[in-house]
Formats: sequence, C-alpha cells, structure tokens
Amino acid sequence: MGEGERVGLGSGFGQVAGAYAEHRPDYARAAVGWVLEVAPGSRVLDLGAGTGKLTATLVEMGVDVVAVEPDPGMLRELRRGLPGVRALAGGAEGIPLADGAVDVVVAGNAMHWFDMAVAGPEIARVLVPGGVLAGLWNVVDDRVEWVDGLARVSGSAAIGPRDTPGSWRVEAAGMHFPEAWFGPAEQAEFAHGQRRTADSLVATLATRAGMLVMPDDERDATLTRIHAYLASRPETARGEFTLPMLTSVLRLRRV
Repeated sequence: MGEGERVGLGSGFGQVAGAYAEHRPDYARAAVGWVLEVAPGSRVLDLGAGTGKLTATLVEMGVDVVAVEPDPGMLRELRRGLPGVRALAGGAEGIPLADGAVDVVVAGNAMHWFDMAVAGPEIARVLVPGGVLAGLWNVVDDRVEWVDGLARVSGSAAIGPRDTPGSWRVEAAGMHFPEAWFGPAEQAEFAHGQRRTADSLVATLATRAGMLVMPDDERDATLTRIHAYLASRPETARGEFTLPMLTSVLRLRRV
C-alpha cells in the first residue's frame, strides 16, 4: 500500500467512530493470551487503538494497558467507552512514551496502516529487550460456504485484503519488520465469532475503510446488494446468527 493510499483510506474512521465502536467485533481472548504468554511483563501498549476494541479485552485480562490513537474522533470514543484507561494522542511513527516503557505492543486491525520503516524503530524504542510486538486481525472465515458467498457479493471494498484467512496469510507473509530490532514472525489463528443480524452485519461492513471512501451511490448499491444476499440465505435471513471469524495473529520478539 502506497503512502497516499494508506493515509487516504485511514482518514475516514473518525467520522464513523460511534458506528465503529458499536459494530466492530472484539478479539478472541485466546489470541490475546497467545501474545501475552511470552511477554516479559504485563505493561501493554495498544497502538492504533481505535475506539478501544482490543483495549477492552486487555483490561478484562488484567494487564496494565495504555492506548495510543492518532484520530481525534476515535480517541474521543475510546475515552468515552473506557474512561479508566490512559489514552493518548499519537501514532506508530511517533509514540508518546518513554524508552522501554512497555513489555508488549499490540495493534488490532491497525498494523497495516503503519509506515514500518519509521514505526519499526519507534516501536522497538518503547519496548524492553525481549518484549513482544503483535498484530491481530479479525477475518471472516470464508471456508464456510455462506461466508464465501458473502465475500464474493460484498466486493473488495467491504471484504478485501487481510479480511479472509487465505488473503491474510498472503498479506502477512509480505509484511517486513526491521531485522535489526525484531526476530522472525510467528503466525497463529484462533476461532472467533460475532453475533449479528442482517442489518447489523451490513452496518459492520459499512465501517470498512474501502466503503468509507466509496462514492455515496456506489456505497448504497453495495450495501443494498449485501443486504439482499443476507436476506436470501437461510443462515442469515431471520434474527441473530453468528458470523464465523478467526483472530489471526503475527507475533515477534524484540531482539
């Protein structure tokens, strides 16, 4: 992803911060546990924390967490929803913490927005030696037949790179981290799911970055097409259902 595309796609989340907080899923606790199990301590930075979806899980797991988020709208929503969490303005390329301040840096559906040539050394700076860097992504499980159909109907703006297990593995394999600071990356996947209705799943997909920058008429047509598909499927046509998902994780150690 080029710098201009990265900035353009990432700039729209603040305008839908309330919808993001309401509709985006949390993260599989087993995935978060896998990250924390090799950490040298319990001080955790949630970097690119958004509205606090991953932050909330970390709080529930009893670690000492600080959240850093660059978008003012997302940061306001995080502070509203998690008033007891230390939440700071900042980004991966300029982290407002001291050297060696944390044992773990996590990023929930955010690491692909980082300029890693700058962010990598900055993340290494705030981590203790032996500390853990981990990216977590929620992906829809298109090995399930109706989810595969949903991905095809939705198009890449709603379900695109990193949003299904196979595409996430390809994207993850292509991510580069400064070898001077980090060891080899490990990958793992953990079963997850989100309770949705047809309406709330459409609302969830409407918060995807590609959808936010789409022209209004094209976005409306895409969301109408997705809703029609969900209405046509016995799994999703009536009431609540579970959207099959995985939380996919990259885990690295600071050298």
